[in-house]
Amino acid sequence: MAEAKTRPTSIGVKEFIDSVEHEKKREEAKTLDAIFRRVTACKPAMWGPSIIGYGSYRTTYESGRDVHWLRTGFSPRKAKHSVYLMGGYCDELTGKRRDFQLERLGKYSRGKSCLYINKLADVDMAVLEEMIAEDWATMNRLYPE
Repeated sequence: MAEAKTRPTSIGVKEFIDSVEHEKKREEAKTLDAIFRRVTACKPAMWGPSIIGYGSYRTTYESGRDVHWLRTGFSPRKAKHSVYLMGGYCDELTGKRRDFQLERLGKYSRGKSCLYINKLADVDMAVLEEMIAEDWATMNRLYPE
C-alpha cells in the first residue's frame, strides 16, 4: 500500500506561523494554535508543508490501508482556515452532536472531516473550542495511546 503523502515533518510550527503571508491570517493562526495547545496539552508538529497537527493516531481502513494521521489540527490557508476535526468523522455519535454545535458556530463551510472558516470573527470561538475539545476526547477514546 502507498503511504500517505502528508506526514510529520521537521518544519518548526512557530517558524511556519511566522511565515504566514497575510498579517491577519498569521494572528488568527496564533489564536488557533493557543486554543489547540490549551485543549490538547500537546506540542504541535507540522504535517506536510502547511498543516499544524496535535497528536496522532494509527488505524487500518477496511481496504487494508494503514494510516498515520493527526488527531486534530488546522492549516491557515490563504482563503480559509482548514480545521481538522477527526472525531466527528471517525465516530457517528460525535458527528451527530457536531451538527447541533454547527448550528451555534456561525459562518463556515465543511467537508467530511474539515471545517473551513474564512476568518475567526465569523464564528463563536467558545463553540469552536467546545468542538475541538469534544473531538479531542473522542479521538482519545477511539484511539488510546
